[in-house]
Amino acid sequence: MRHGVRLGVDPGDARIGVARSDPTGFLATPLETVRRGKGDLARIARLVREEDVVEVVVGLPRSLSGGEGPAAVKTREFATRLAERVAPVVVRLQDERLTTVSAEAMLRDRGKKGAERRAVVDQAAAVLILQHALDTERATGRPPGEVVPGRRVRGENVTGES
Repeated sequence: MRHGVRLGVDPGDARIGVARSDPTGFLATPLETVRRGKGDLARIARLVREEDVVEVVVGLPRSLSGGEGPAAVKTREFATRLAERVAPVVVRLQDERLTTVSAEAMLRDRGKKGAERRAVVDQAAAVLILQHALDTERATGRPPGEVVPGRRVRGENVTGES
């Protein structure tokens, strides 16, 4: 397992959930919710610097069949803009099918309702995205997901393979 703090990002239309890992890459925890719009990328870039992040994992919404629709296109555009802001920190896209649904269910089971749940669901989804990426790397010994296309980072090609 590679050492260093990672950020998990769940970009939505209104809010962006952000989670962070511990430096050993074992556990993801909620960090904050960033309001979508002017300054959102700058805030996430600031978090990358403040938390001394080595990698950002962005959730890529795919359909149940694995296809990519309009939401995935928007996420890829967001991830590309983020990668430009935080370079040379690696930005990866990680499949996030049903992450928000799982986060909603988990929070509902814990008694969170209405506005209270909406306030943290994005962070909870970011935690699930990041934890899945961490667990995948620990199980396979390989970095998860795909490096954001169009740039080479620290000897990796755009598929994330060395």
